[in-house]
Amino acid sequence: MNSKYAQHIAGILNLSLKQIKSVYDLHQEGATIPFMSRYRKEATGNLDEVAIGNIVEQINYFTELEKRKETVLKTIEEIGKLTPELKKRIDDCVNATELEDIYLPYKPKRKTKATVAIEKGLEPLAHILLEQGNINPDEEAAKFISEQVKDIADALQGARDIIAEWISENEQARNLIRKLYTEEAIVASRVLTTKKEEEDAQKYRDYFEFKEPLVDCPSHRIMAMRRGEKEGFLIMTISVEKELAQLELKKIFVKHGAAAAQVAIAAEDAYNRLLQPSIETEFRMVSKTKADEEAIRVFSENLRQLLLASPLGQKRILAIDPGFRTGCKVVCLDEQGNFLKYNTIYPHAPQNDLFGAVQTIKELVATFKIEAIGYGNGTASKETSDMLRNIDFGKPVSIFMVNESGASIYSASEVAREEFPSEDVTVRGAISIGRRLLDPLSELVKIDAKSIGVGQYQHDVNQHKLKESLDHVVESCVNYVGVDVNTASKHLLTYVSGLSATVAKNIVEYRTKNGAFKSRNELKKVPMLGPKAFEQSAGFLRIPNAENPLDNSAVHPESYFVVEEMAVKANSTVQELIQKEDIRKQIKVKDFITESTGLFTIEDILKELEKPGRDPRSPIEEFRFAEGVSSMEDLKQGMSVPGIVTNITNFGAFVDVGVKQDGLVHISHLSNRYISDPNEAVKLGQKVMATVIEVDVARKRISLSLKDTQKKQEQNERPVKKFNKEQVVKQTSANPFHSKLMELKKNFKD
Repeated sequence: MNSKYAQHIAGILNLSLKQIKSVYDLHQEGATIPFMSRYRKEATGNLDEVAIGNIVEQINYFTELEKRKETVLKTIEEIGKLTPELKKRIDDCVNATELEDIYLPYKPKRKTKATVAIEKGLEPLAHILLEQGNINPDEEAAKFISEQVKDIADALQGARDIIAEWISENEQARNLIRKLYTEEAIVASRVLTTKKEEEDAQKYRDYFEFKEPLVDCPSHRIMAMRRGEKEGFLIMTISVEKELAQLELKKIFVKHGAAAAQVAIAAEDAYNRLLQPSIETEFRMVSKTKADEEAIRVFSENLRQLLLASPLGQKRILAIDPGFRTGCKVVCLDEQGNFLKYNTIYPHAPQNDLFGAVQTIKELVATFKIEAIGYGNGTASKETSDMLRNIDFGKPVSIFMVNESGASIYSASEVAREEFPSEDVTVRGAISIGRRLLDPLSELVKIDAKSIGVGQYQHDVNQHKLKESLDHVVESCVNYVGVDVNTASKHLLTYVSGLSATVAKNIVEYRTKNGAFKSRNELKKVPMLGPKAFEQSAGFLRIPNAENPLDNSAVHPESYFVVEEMAVKANSTVQELIQKEDIRKQIKVKDFITESTGLFTIEDILKELEKPGRDPRSPIEEFRFAEGVSSMEDLKQGMSVPGIVTNITNFGAFVDVGVKQDGLVHISHLSNRYISDPNEAVKLGQKVMATVIEVDVARKRISLSLKDTQKKQEQNERPVKKFNKEQVVKQTSANPFHSKLMELKKNFKD
């Protein structure tokens, strides 16, 4: 990697040059981000996935910049204007915008006013005027009258056109206007008068007459205005005061003398006709990019929380996709999520066969030894929950609400058709809900992340960057949790570090043909799973009940020898080392540090030996909505109601309180303290107690607050300081007022 790029990356990320070069080398060798952050901590200096991801992003940026430089140099050289000084400037450039500014004067152009004037031979006149020497502009212009230039005015106009283009392509001028936009730009929107009364336009009415400094405008407002503009309801602008911008340009280019007036006119034209549209477009793109990044960040964080939601684990479950007219679709699944039975019940309107529905559910629970029930959180969710919780099963049966976002997308997908070719979409959707309860991560990886519906403006952002970011999140979560290679689907295996879709498919086919894998080493027999893929993936693949207990842990096979040395040193077996804490306590970290195995690796190994193969996700909890609250009309101002956080944006969080319409907790009502990011206060899927602030039935809006409930919770959790009698006497007697009181009391008695 070019050393100047490495130094630049180290500077902007505040990391050492060694860390940048190590990540670059590992990246070039094909190492994934999860692998680097978990198994190459010594090389990276213990960088986490975020830091490594930032470095990789910068590496990709400069790789593209280098390609662009090659094109720029080739183009300038072909027109014969590449000087050693210019080549050095381009070589030293580390910013794409700066590179384009350098290239702009040499960039092939379509026909412009300036190129037309140059063709008429007016470029020398433009130079004369721009120098603003002791000349008479009219006399100089008269010298250029020809068949193509009819008079003095025509000559001066052509020269001004050329000067205007020179000014617009001048780096100093462009940077000056950029600085002005950065500090002073106003983003504004107005409604198209012809569309103002349209019903669809009303959702943008907050932006019918809107102005705000661009620097203060949050990403969701930028996205809203852009969407309104795209749909034809709004016109959005980003601008600075025209007179101020023109004045700043004149300070650079306008001097004294008779020609100064001509240059001043050219400067105004340069701004109005060329610079202003160009820089506004640039800032529209910059603001869009920033808004995209923020929206993608929000989506990615929400997706991470959803993917890492608590799994139920291996239980026999009954899953219900609730509905009214078409009924509730019911499926039974075994501990591994295999499909056992399907039925449809009609407990709700219009059929209202509650008795038949209850009897069917009770029979299924008994027949298939059901241990838990999961129901979707969509249509008829609250009614289905009420029905289930009133059934006497004669044994403990846990009941859970499941986020069903994207289940319909899955049910109609090629993946679902491949898994259940003989079942229709309704059955597949219910199966997906049930499997999400068993293990959200394993099921959600089958769905296009954009369809899960936990972001904001996901269809408006750069789709390539969104997919790239979400794929990284899925990959990160899958490798963080680890994968049972003997039960994982090929879709889940695809996200394991180092495994391609083809290799994932080969693993499943090998498993089907030869039975369950008995060791990690057996993975080497899978077609196309070579040494590099094994190195990258082995530590994230788990094999329960393997002969070597380390095969079901996050200890990488390359470090097995270290654990074996620990066991020998402790005079025990590897199994005993895992099972007995007192033996592990005998291990001295420094005894096993070598040039190839550092402190970070040893510490990770010891942590893993405490609970090998454990699932890092928290245990699942049951939840139920408030009794008697099933519609917006049931909500009253001041009520406290239980809810589940369903979506998080950068302006607040949405909470399902069981009334078919999620309520919004604005960021200002998420916490009793100031927060800049809603994720500081809540997490996706979190159970909360919310206070109703306002209910607008007509606009289907519910405003909630977590402030009061949080305050009560803090008060309940605050430890009460208790004193025994001796402490009270000691503290009281130490008080000077107590001494004075005792003295007065004694004097009164006397």
